[in-house]
Amino acid sequence: MISDFIGWIFAILVIDPLQAQLQEQAERARLPMEIVRQSQDCLMTQGPRLIERAAGDYGWAVTNAVSIAIGNTSPSELLDSQDPQCKVLLNALNGAGEDV
Repeated sequence: MISDFIGWIFAILVIDPLQAQLQEQAERARLPMEIVRQSQDCLMTQGPRLIERAAGDYGWAVTNAVSIAIGNTSPSELLDSQDPQCKVLLNALNGAGEDV
């Protein structure tokens, strides 16, 4: 029961802001629709994995939630850069950040 609560809190504090950040950056950088679609696929696979990890490792969940909340860590840093869909997205966002 407590792991479900931790997972829910982590989703609110980390996953939702991550989705908003990715959408905002994709719109600002005018990324191609294919990359936007891949970002959604990335979050659909990575989101549940991150919530599961948070529910099983409270220390990891708290550390990352606080780090993101105070701005030390970007939520996108939690994504698996080895996932092909996430890799394309992260490369595009990193490139977009350099041009802005």
